Amino acid sequence: MQTVAAAVTMVRDDAFFLRAWLRHYGTLLGRENCYVINHGHGDAVTALAAGCNVIGIPGDAHAKFDMKRWRLLNGVVAGLRGYYNHVIVGDVDELVVVDPQAGLTLLEFLATTPSRRVLTPVGLEVIHRIELEPDAIGDAILGPRRHVRPAPHYSKPCILSLGTKIARGGHFTQFDKLIVPDGLYLLHLKFCDFDSYVAAMDRRNAVTEAVGVGVRDAAIGRHWFASARGEDRAVFDAFADLKVQEGFDLGPVRRRMQRSWQPRGATGFWQFDRPDYDVQFVLPERFVGMV
Repeated sequence: MQTVAAAVTMVRDDAFFLRAWLRHYGTLLGRENCYVINHGHGDAVTALAAGCNVIGIPGDAHAKFDMKRWRLLNGVVAGLRGYYNHVIVGDVDELVVVDPQAGLTLLEFLATTPSRRVLTPVGLEVIHRIELEPDAIGDAILGPRRHVRPAPHYSKPCILSLGTKIARGGHFTQFDKLIVPDGLYLLHLKFCDFDSYVAAMDRRNAVTEAVGVGVRDAAIGRHWFASARGEDRAVFDAFADLKVQEGFDLGPVRRRMQRSWQPRGATGFWQFDRPDYDVQFVLPERFVGMV
């Protein structure tokens, strides 16, 4: 009998996000079912991920970094599927959660989910409203931070129980059905804390500077480049302009994803529309402390 689920990520020096990833998946799935690819053999990553399956790889700067990264992740996921019913894969600042209202943990949810499919959680970006949330993040992110905005770019097909290719960035697969379960969310943490954001962007800008080529010549996300960064404080101040929605109903977002589901040209991948939403929600109290 296969074990229910594993989680896989790749990380380089992002201790803040790795701690959150380990708290979440290490607690829910067990560290023995967590796979951390340590890009650059970082000592801090090795120490933090003790008890997990740590795979060290060279950390040389490379213009095709993201292509190499997802080629490796595709291979790891393909191999692990033989031993697990479901494999969760994503960046270290992305966490899949089940709405506590469902009365199930993530592991319990996956244990009752049929195999031979790809699950796509609705993406929610956790945003730091600096003027409303002055407290530092301690053992939990949700609590000191309660504001989220819909983020279709992070509604990723990230829970796999069959063989399919994942596109670079994890945004698309070649599975031709869109399964968006109610109450399943992917929390993107990039903007959850101003100070951590600044530190992470400094590290990423240093990586692209070491590569030595521009955005057009690199297979690295544009947001890693200093030229696309903008002014950090202004990015966070702009969150106040997003309209606060009453309640917590993401049904319209799921329905729009379903209506726009279509092939991604002739690539073999499938996609849905990813509009910008100018709204934000306050997470209900039931989410506090779960991440």
